[in-house]
Amino acid sequence: MTGQDRDRHWFLAQLKPNCAHIAERNLGRQGFETFLPMEEETRTRKGKFITASRPMFPGYIFVAFDAARGLWRSVNSTYGITRLVSFGKEPAPVPHGLVHELRTRCDDSGLFVADDLPEPGDAVTVTQGPFANFVAKVEKIAPDRRVWVLMELMGAQTRVAVDSAHLRAV
Repeated sequence: MTGQDRDRHWFLAQLKPNCAHIAERNLGRQGFETFLPMEEETRTRKGKFITASRPMFPGYIFVAFDAARGLWRSVNSTYGITRLVSFGKEPAPVPHGLVHELRTRCDDSGLFVADDLPEPGDAVTVTQGPFANFVAKVEKIAPDRRVWVLMELMGAQTRVAVDSAHLRAV
């Protein structure tokens, strides 16, 4: 780790609406390192299920720089950025290690990958497929990481098999 890297901290920048990728591109052109963790989400649109990536923290992007050099003013004036999250007059750094931990849980493209398997009895939300956004209770976990959940459908408890990657803890 060089001296320059040691002085760098991660900060959170608030984005203008629908400008995540514009801000990411413009910050990259200025030499700033950014991190925009994404997650997959399934929604219904015109009667069809559509799975798409969306920011894990909508409206925000992580930016790394040395605040002592006054570079935060450049970030604030970047097209796509509203402002850096601040407490007082200067931007507040993100707690040490938070971005590193998030990055270890994301793949190379920045897509969040859930590694933790739920335990039987846990309440979970289905994130993809026809049961997206349904809340269910974990019944058991098969050796192939397929999770059997119980969910209420049409007034009855129904047992459904779901891939563990498509579940999120409630």
